[in-house]
Amino acid sequence: MTVLEQPAPEATSDATPPSRRRPTTSRLLTTGLAVALLVLVPVAAGIGAYPVPVGDVLASIQHRLGLGGTELDRVAESVLWNVRFPRIVLALLIGASLGCAGALMQGVFGNPLAEPGVIGVSSGAAVGAVGAIALGVNFLGTWTVSVFAFVSGLATVLLVYAMSRSGGRTEVVTLILTGIAVNAFCGAVIGLFLFFADTAAIQQITFWQLGSLSQATWPKVLAVLPCAALGLAVAPLYARRLDLLALGERPARHLGVDVERLRIVLVLVIALLTAAAVSVSGIISFVGLVVPHLLRMAAGPGHRFLVPASALLGALVLLAADLASRTIAAPAELPLGVLTALLGSPFFFWLLRRTRRRQGGWA
Repeated sequence: MTVLEQPAPEATSDATPPSRRRPTTSRLLTTGLAVALLVLVPVAAGIGAYPVPVGDVLASIQHRLGLGGTELDRVAESVLWNVRFPRIVLALLIGASLGCAGALMQGVFGNPLAEPGVIGVSSGAAVGAVGAIALGVNFLGTWTVSVFAFVSGLATVLLVYAMSRSGGRTEVVTLILTGIAVNAFCGAVIGLFLFFADTAAIQQITFWQLGSLSQATWPKVLAVLPCAALGLAVAPLYARRLDLLALGERPARHLGVDVERLRIVLVLVIALLTAAAVSVSGIISFVGLVVPHLLRMAAGPGHRFLVPASALLGALVLLAADLASRTIAAPAELPLGVLTALLGSPFFFWLLRRTRRRQGGWA
């Protein structure tokens, strides 16, 4: 049996029986994450090649909201509202989308090692973006790559789901294996595009695949916002049914859960969140894997906490990672996807060893 086929840990696996400590921990964590976000946003807005004191950042925000405050000089206002804040808001939306999608993915597949890329949405979006760049398609202007990535990501997920259905049902293992096969095929298609692309296109493709928020603008924020808002609003509505699904498919059906419909809806929500994020930022890996699992270890597997908290922590992690990517090697900027992979891959390896050790697979 492969790692992805292992059953999810049950909510009662801890030695300590359920008590009031879990709800208290959940509330404290949620409050802490919200406070950390409120602190990090003005700090991130003030740090950069043109530094702006945090007090001035807050004064500018108050002024824009009509709550008093003072307007800064023209350069500072332009840096904050045309460069820093679009990037910050985009980081928050993409981080929340990837974190929430990861929590849903692990709940649907019943395994803490699953992440959104398993069903092919990231590789499918990459095919659309790489194809648009390599073929020189530009009929939508600056939106061409993002639109192609979003549409191809959603189409790939629908293809994976259609191919994995049999007799009106979809088995989790079949869905995973189909996703792996489609991911491999998408990788081959991307390789072909790279082979035939010219040097300029290859450089643009490489930059997109590494992941970055350096091209953030308010129009891109508005492009992601509807998909992210819809997905983040719908996801918590299915938290209780995900908790029941964790008991197993048969018990969940006996308790009134339409398992097949639940999977269809949540796979579409996952695809919507991930495709929207990937389409404007490129491929950013490991956020959807690491974030939900950290919260699960801290406060248990209950999805009524896990789904919204994963969105909060995902936003916090990606904002912090983006701040690090543009300051660690200043004036150069590290690719965001590379940074998250460098931090996330050791955690994944540790998580894999921990899981196998619990199952007695490794000494």
